[in-house]
Amino acid sequence: MLRRSFLFVILCLSFLVGAPAGTLDAGSPPQTSEIELTVSAAISLKDALDEVKQIYAKENPNVSVAVNYGASGTLQLQIEQGAPVDVFFSAAPKQMDALEGKGLLLEGTREDLLRNEIVLVVPKNSNLGISSFQDLTRPSVKTVALGEPAAVPAGEYAKEVLTELGIYEAVKPKAVLAKDVRQVLTYVETGNVDAGIVYATDAESSSKVRVAANAPQNSHAAVVYPVAVIKSSKDSAAAKRFVEFLSSSKAAAIFQKYGFELANQ
Repeated sequence: MLRRSFLFVILCLSFLVGAPAGTLDAGSPPQTSEIELTVSAAISLKDALDEVKQIYAKENPNVSVAVNYGASGTLQLQIEQGAPVDVFFSAAPKQMDALEGKGLLLEGTREDLLRNEIVLVVPKNSNLGISSFQDLTRPSVKTVALGEPAAVPAGEYAKEVLTELGIYEAVKPKAVLAKDVRQVLTYVETGNVDAGIVYATDAESSSKVRVAANAPQNSHAAVVYPVAVIKSSKDSAAAKRFVEFLSSSKAAAIFQKYGFELANQ
């Protein structure tokens, strides 16, 4: 009996040693190193950032990037309330400043990346003859779409322009406030308002509106888009790599294609 048992053990060991590589764990699921990143970004970045994300995915197939678009002020509040976000890409410094002041940014990762312009748009078939911001005060202009200044950077910039030109109080009763700048654009595209104030990149993205006027450069704060990694990121190394890609020449070419200017130029 002892001899038989010994032979059985020898046979088992011989089988294990001679087994082809991978045979023993053939039924085990393949090991993956999938990385998931969540980016909260200003909705005015959507068209460009969607394309940037596609290029990044091709070069980094193990990284999945989900983008949550919205008004920068709304996104800021979500992060402050603990939303699981890895990267924040704002349409204005104000919201980024607020997070930095509360210690919510990963030190050394903040960067001013892009610039934009503020423009007045009207429906493409408008016959109201609007060709300047001052025309918004005319009785024939009944409604003007603006982003909610408290949460939407484009709305705050619009308020600054109208205030600098001395017409904010006259335009205020006509204001139709929107939750983000893309909603402003939609109101103008559909003819639900007579005019709206958006970013130049938004106007460029639509064939249903035309630019009636560009805001004077000194009429509002510079439109700067900062980006940073959130300190609570579940994978700060991967988040840093994504932010670095946003600063690459490949990403820059895409942003410029959609009308953005580079902040460092």
